[in-house]
Amino acid sequence: MDVSFLGGPHPQRGVGVVAPFDFALDRELWRWIPDEISLHLTRTPYVPVEVSLDLARLVSEHETLAEAVRALTAAEPDVLAYACTSGSFVGGTAGERAMCEAMSREGAVGSVTTSGALLEALEELGARRIALVTPYTWSVTQALEDYLAEAGVAVTGRAYLGLTRHIWKVPYRDVADMARRAVHGSVDALFISCTNLATYDIIPQLEAELRMPVISANQVTMWSALRRLGTRAVGPYQALIDPSARPGASALDPPAPPQGLPEGPSAEGGGWT
Repeated sequence: MDVSFLGGPHPQRGVGVVAPFDFALDRELWRWIPDEISLHLTRTPYVPVEVSLDLARLVSEHETLAEAVRALTAAEPDVLAYACTSGSFVGGTAGERAMCEAMSREGAVGSVTTSGALLEALEELGARRIALVTPYTWSVTQALEDYLAEAGVAVTGRAYLGLTRHIWKVPYRDVADMARRAVHGSVDALFISCTNLATYDIIPQLEAELRMPVISANQVTMWSALRRLGTRAVGPYQALIDPSARPGASALDPPAPPQGLPEGPSAEGGGWT
């Protein structure tokens, strides 16, 4: 069959993703990506260290990031994303900014990290008091809380698994159980940490059950990167991506335009009840 009338491949826009060597959820990242965008993934070199603060420091060294970005430049991505929560919060807010600067300097395009995207998402949602779910040990979880506190975000409750490996194997049931344990008192949102923890399908369920925004590491990373391309992530019934999914929002309210697009009519109120 002659398909030459199709004109060949359409112009490609891409997100270059740097992930830790043990990242196993490539397919989940793609679920947030619209058809007109491609993902180009590379990984940091293997080191024989389990998930810990030491590993977070190793996979976020600037020379490691520079080498990973150089591996992506042949694909000419339009934006770079570092997909690791612990690796991007281990140096605090100043360390996170320095990582973005190092990637942008090497790749000559804008950059985001998971932890930077987290703060961006919390600002978008107006969330200053959050519940926290992590698969980490206590020391790594505490480092995340320190990062959030530095940014003026209070953690009101948390649940963590204490894992140092095989995080991608955690079932949704365990994530949901942790979420229920973490949420108590007055909370603006729930954050589920770690890009190696699967969350795409469970976000709408937890939002409906807990009556609050639920955001996750992979979700905020892709949402933030795509905003920089002037397009939207794909996430039906996920409140960060689809404001009409928020309790109290009118079904007729238009979605908020992503960063870089003209403002449309403003959506009227709703809020979480």
